[in-house]
Amino acid sequence: MGRKVGLELGVYSTFYDNAVALSWNKMVLVFWGIEKEIGALQLEEKKLVAEIKRTAKTGNEAATKILARQLVRLRQQIANLQGSRAQMRGIATHTQAMHAQTSVAAGMKSASKAMSAMNKQMNPVKQAKVIREFQKQSAQMDMTTEMISDAIDDALDDDEAEEETEDLTNQVLDEIGVDVASQLSTAPKGRIASKNTEGVSSSGIDELEKRLAALRNP
Repeated sequence: MGRKVGLELGVYSTFYDNAVALSWNKMVLVFWGIEKEIGALQLEEKKLVAEIKRTAKTGNEAATKILARQLVRLRQQIANLQGSRAQMRGIATHTQAMHAQTSVAAGMKSASKAMSAMNKQMNPVKQAKVIREFQKQSAQMDMTTEMISDAIDDALDDDEAEEETEDLTNQVLDEIGVDVASQLSTAPKGRIASKNTEGVSSSGIDELEKRLAALRNP
């Protein structure tokens, strides 16, 4: 019965805690008691109405009047109890609203504490310092990355330049060799043994002459 009354009031007493729960439980008990009393009086009313009808049929006017007065009083009691029940409903609704407001207030208090803690952590001066430090470290990282990239590029460029230099040197030497051979073919033989050919071995001269002969007679 108490569970049914709780449902009729719109919420279970177990939904509340501490003082609110105790107050709600008491209201449920009072409401249930009023409902029980109204039910009993309504049952008595039906019996009294039936008794009045029987007495009226017998023609006993005095008894009928007495029973009628009892019925009037009984119905007044029922009306009073129904009024009390309505008041209890209003009190329950008010208590429910108070509990909701209390919950909202508690939630706001908790949220305020959380926001206060966050505001302390989000101190503008500290945040500005953090941002500046981040920018500094970011710039330093960019600079380091650029230096490493340049060093890698330089190393690759050096390798490529070395290869190009070697190719160009070989090409120049080949061209110089052809020019020297051409010059040697028209120069006097005495100049071959001059200052420019000093230190060259006879075998080297023979080899050079063979190359010159090959150039003359392709």
